[in-house]
Amino acid sequence: MKTIVTRAKDINQDWFLVDAEGQVLGRMASQVAHILRGKHKPTFCTYLDGGDHVVVVNAEKVTLTGKKLTDKFHYQHSNYPGGIKATAYGKMLAEKPEETFMLAVKRMLPRTPLGRKMLTKLRVYAGPEHPHKAQNPTPLTLKG
Repeated sequence: MKTIVTRAKDINQDWFLVDAEGQVLGRMASQVAHILRGKHKPTFCTYLDGGDHVVVVNAEKVTLTGKKLTDKFHYQHSNYPGGIKATAYGKMLAEKPEETFMLAVKRMLPRTPLGRKMLTKLRVYAGPEHPHKAQNPTPLTLKG
């Protein structure tokens, strides 16, 4: 039996297109993070970026379950006393749907330089149009 070692030159990165209309934010973000890491491939290894590129369209039509639109907050702090800002996810989803989805996926990736490199392969667009038609992304339907 031989152990197969994945090398950087052996990695093939594909392009996927995901439609977020009607999808639940957290469930969809976890599946997108799974694809960005490359865990869906048999050649997955933890120390290489073997994931695929993901283009997400209709991010403004993503849904949140329960009362998360009003009760869940995104916090920012300026590192000064009293410098905390809380933004409800309902307001954030209405104003910046791309950033809302990016934050959800970012927190599901490793907090290392490799995780930040994986996040650069994610493209999120609020509407149905995207400029990546030349890459011929494969439509992907997510579970859940």
